[in-house]
Amino acid sequence: MIGLQRRTDLRRRNKGVGKDATGDEFGPLVRCRLGTGRGGTGVGRQGRSLADRQATRAILLLSPAMVSLALFLVAPIIFIVIYSFWLRTAEGMDVPAFQFDNWIAVLNDRYYWLGLYSTFETSLITTAVCAAIGYPTAYFLARIRFGNKALLLFLLFLPFWISYIIRTMAWISVLGKTGAVNTVLVWSGLITEPLKLLYNDFSVVMGLVYFLVPYMIINVYVSLDGIDRNLEASARTLGCSAWQSFREVTLPLSLPGLGAGCMLCFVLAAGSYVTPRLLGGPDTLFFPDLIYEAIISQLDWPTGAVLSVVLLIALGVLVAVYNRFMSLSDIYQSFTR
Repeated sequence: MIGLQRRTDLRRRNKGVGKDATGDEFGPLVRCRLGTGRGGTGVGRQGRSLADRQATRAILLLSPAMVSLALFLVAPIIFIVIYSFWLRTAEGMDVPAFQFDNWIAVLNDRYYWLGLYSTFETSLITTAVCAAIGYPTAYFLARIRFGNKALLLFLLFLPFWISYIIRTMAWISVLGKTGAVNTVLVWSGLITEPLKLLYNDFSVVMGLVYFLVPYMIINVYVSLDGIDRNLEASARTLGCSAWQSFREVTLPLSLPGLGAGCMLCFVLAAGSYVTPRLLGGPDTLFFPDLIYEAIISQLDWPTGAVLSVVLLIALGVLVAVYNRFMSLSDIYQSFTR
């Protein structure tokens, strides 16, 4: 009887574990955790209040950047889109309206499509040359055993301290008939007459490459510098040669940085105006020049606005395709490391 009584008391104690005075199992603890019950409502309100304060603080911190983007990026684009629908009268006046004559005239003009094709072709050549020059340079910077790599990167961007226009005009002294290149070639006897290296597509590509190759180098460098050296060592241990290790390990892992550099170089080249204007010739057809001629020379703001929106849409589609298969974060990473 004594043993039976003890077992009965033990069952009762086990059955009552975790119950409060109301009979709810784990009642006070659960209600407190869920923010209900005695004292739980105050804890829940404090949590919500803290979250609201954090959200308000984040909005206040982001508001200057958001206002700047809205004023200097979004608002001008909206104005350009609105301008593209205005009416250009015979007297040369721009009248507010909503019509598609400007768009129809631009889209049906083969000259503008040829300009867009020429712009993309030159930008593609520029990007390819930047990749051919930038990748080996970035590989050298990433693999060199030098104590202060920051100094090398500083020297890489040192030319940016000089005005972009001045650096572009310097190519006139390099590629001109009496420039450095032709002088050396004539003096060495390789040519008898100066080559026409200036005021053509070649000089435009050279100027764009000089301007854009640092962006390619920094993007590829960040990607190469983040690759674990042990992966290459493991590939060599498994019998790969130096070339096979590069081809099977290093190159695939560095493709995101190479893609980001190509994307950045292509977009900047396609939107460049100064270099084609200064180094291009009469046969150079670049889309930003067409926009300049429409707005500044002809004072035709609606047509210039349509051309601007067309270029913006074309580059936007390209960026969207790139972001679909790769990521825009690779470009952001190269400027934040």
